[in-house]
Amino acid sequence: MPDGIWTRVEIGLNALAVDPAGLGGLWLRARSGPVRDRVIEALPALPLPLKRLHPSIGDEQLFGGIDLTATLSSGKLVERAGILAEPAILVLPMAERTQPGLAARLAGAMDQGSGHCLIAMDEGAEPQETLPAALTDRLALHLDLDALPWGQTERIAMDTEALAAARARLPGVRAGTSVLEDLTVLAVRLGIDSLRAPMLALKAAKALAALAGNDEVDQDDLTAAVQLVLAPRATQFPEEEPAEDDQPPQDDPPPPEPEQGDKDQDEGESQSLDELPLQDILLEAAKATLPADLLANLAAQKAQRAGGGISGAGAKRKGNRRGRPIPARRGRLDTGARLDVISTLRAAAPWQTIRKRESSFERSLHIRTDDFRIKRFEEKSDRLLIFVVDASGSAAMTRLAEAKGAVELLLAEAYARRDHVALVAFRGEAAELLLPPTRSLVQTKRRLAALPGGGGTPLAAGLKTALELAIQSKGRGMTPTVALLTDGRANIALDGTANRTLAAEDATRMATALRVNGYPAMVIDMGQRPERSLKALAETLGAPYIPLPRADANRLSTAVSAALDA
Repeated sequence: MPDGIWTRVEIGLNALAVDPAGLGGLWLRARSGPVRDRVIEALPALPLPLKRLHPSIGDEQLFGGIDLTATLSSGKLVERAGILAEPAILVLPMAERTQPGLAARLAGAMDQGSGHCLIAMDEGAEPQETLPAALTDRLALHLDLDALPWGQTERIAMDTEALAAARARLPGVRAGTSVLEDLTVLAVRLGIDSLRAPMLALKAAKALAALAGNDEVDQDDLTAAVQLVLAPRATQFPEEEPAEDDQPPQDDPPPPEPEQGDKDQDEGESQSLDELPLQDILLEAAKATLPADLLANLAAQKAQRAGGGISGAGAKRKGNRRGRPIPARRGRLDTGARLDVISTLRAAAPWQTIRKRESSFERSLHIRTDDFRIKRFEEKSDRLLIFVVDASGSAAMTRLAEAKGAVELLLAEAYARRDHVALVAFRGEAAELLLPPTRSLVQTKRRLAALPGGGGTPLAAGLKTALELAIQSKGRGMTPTVALLTDGRANIALDGTANRTLAAEDATRMATALRVNGYPAMVIDMGQRPERSLKALAETLGAPYIPLPRADANRLSTAVSAALDA
């Protein structure tokens, strides 16, 4: 039974060296450093060539394509093999940045049984930054070394001769008829909804049995496989199954007491695999390695799924000028787009022989408009959260104090979330931009130090200022979101007059303008009782309505973060 994280690392790598294609690979979550380097040093012992990938690798490098230089020089179509042409150990650094398209392509290659093994180096700093589920489901081994100090590691010993003997023995290793059923039941109790997990655990157990020189899977092999494969995938703490009522009926006589010799014999026999319930043994092994922060990690993963990926990123925009390069696509040049010369030549190369025969002109290269490939780039805009805070009325100071605290809490996470924050306060007869878009916590505290309060509720003016700021920030490449914090109805119109009816109409017009321009928003009602007019305003904005009576800064920032992720 593996004891300790580094022991599990050693056992897992040796099992992977026995059956790399069957186990699929390793998801290694660790920052770059000497601890991770020790794992990388052991990879050459795997029986396949090492090939390094990049999170933005293209289809041509993966699947192969036309060798442009050889094709043009020889006048014949010459193809070049891709990385996935032959079985290999695919090392993927910065795996947390893997796009869904690349994850789907790698998963498809692994499902075809082509013999590939993927080593995903996850360097994510936040719980939300993680490997796509399409890959984690297909990698048997999940190891997290972030909290492991260097002093608890040592050089990983890989005996090449023993590994070769184990690979030769692996096809003859057998497992009991009920082992897979027990592993499946255990996976269900751990909240694992993938059918691949118990099958990968069985393959890991067979690899460990072959490594130990056995022809049949035993209890130790299954225990180690559960800790390596199933325990890291757990999504819930297993609940104890209700015990059956084993009290004998009152009418029946109690069973006779066993003799001392029989009792000792039973205790000795109870240690065998055939007598003990295998599911209970494996369940205890899984419990021993469940992470202490399981619930926190699950909450972070849930927020990631709700937010559609890594939190904090703004809208993705594709263009022809700047950003991260993405594969070129067919296009026209009359739109001012930039031509991808290499991709254009590759598209034209297969047709040169036919075009030379059909053409009446003598030319070395025939290119048509259908061959044009346009350069494309993708960039993510920073997200801007615009707080529109009601600074009017007798409760203004308390409400402003909590808004200040919420802004500071959200800004503390701005560097990880890539967010900007702005603050608009409305009171009296107008609204004021107190804090332009910023990520500077020092500047924010200075601007929020002395905010005035009191007076009427010019809600329309606050929404108008937020709309103008949203338009400006979008022109600068940001993705704005408006968060309205108030506890009352509008009573000051845009022209500064105290007319409740006109003020409500102006607020509705501004809310409609925000929605028409496509700016997401949220309405947070901080009054003691929910306000119907604010709920109606949220419907006009197409925004969630969040009643938070007497909310403090922590509850406020939590509600805003949850609404953004949703």
